[in-house]
Amino acid sequence: MKIAMIGLGKMGGNMAKKLIEKKHDVTVYDISPELRKEFEDMGAKAVESIEKLCKEAEKGNIDIIWSMLPAGEITENTILDISMRCAESKIIVDGGNSFYKNTVKLEENISKNGHTLMDAGTSGGIWGFEKGYCFMIGGDKRSYDFIEPILKDLSKPEGGYEYMGPAGSGHFVKMVHNGIEYAMMEAFGEGFEILKEKKEFDLDLEKISKVWQHGSVIDSWLLELCGALFEKEGNLEGIKGYVDDSGEGRWTVMESIEERVAAPVITLSLLQRFRSRKDETFSDKVIAGLRNQFGGHSVKSKKGG
Repeated sequence: MKIAMIGLGKMGGNMAKKLIEKKHDVTVYDISPELRKEFEDMGAKAVESIEKLCKEAEKGNIDIIWSMLPAGEITENTILDISMRCAESKIIVDGGNSFYKNTVKLEENISKNGHTLMDAGTSGGIWGFEKGYCFMIGGDKRSYDFIEPILKDLSKPEGGYEYMGPAGSGHFVKMVHNGIEYAMMEAFGEGFEILKEKKEFDLDLEKISKVWQHGSVIDSWLLELCGALFEKEGNLEGIKGYVDDSGEGRWTVMESIEERVAAPVITLSLLQRFRSRKDETFSDKVIAGLRNQFGGHSVKSKKGG
């Protein structure tokens, strides 16, 4: 299929590489000339601006425009710009972690220009290239059917993508997914801190995390990443226990309040991240390291402050 990828960072870049490998006709745009050249060398067509990308779309060289930019104004402004520049109707996919209410409004705006917005809640982090991504898709069902070959080639085999419902539903499901993720990481962080503090047993956290991966009830990908983290970083002396939040946990808590749903564990996991920015604990180090393991998020080192 003919697809354009906007944003060649950790997620967008790997997705573009995977699509090139799967023999799709890929056009790429990024503000970095070096990244554009790198993907051009891989076989993609690189364009220098959104204007030129839209001209390629007008020529019939692009059917789907997929944005993997940071959530917020940069994504919304870019998609609005595309919708005004492209005279022919196009399917525009927002694969970032946009707030679902903003997605609903954006879909209404670009549909006035004849375009369709699909919201693709995307999970898999920096491991998506190797293991396959998980997609939660919202928007027009006919457009979902059209982009399905792309989803199939990017996702984890057998069940790695699914249609959620109307515009905004994909980002809503991904938002709650990330709220659950906050709580799961908090539980791992607290549990491993309890193990570490039992000095009389001198427990090996890497060994524990790896034996739990074989038949235990809490076996999971996050647990595998714990094992990889302890193998690489030991007792995490070099990691500062400062844990950022990128928005989805806050939105999930706000939604629980709006819907009057009790979500104490997710709420406390968010509040713990705020607390981590003052006095660190070992559990904060685990969570900071896990975010780096699955998503490539930066960690603050002791040396760097």
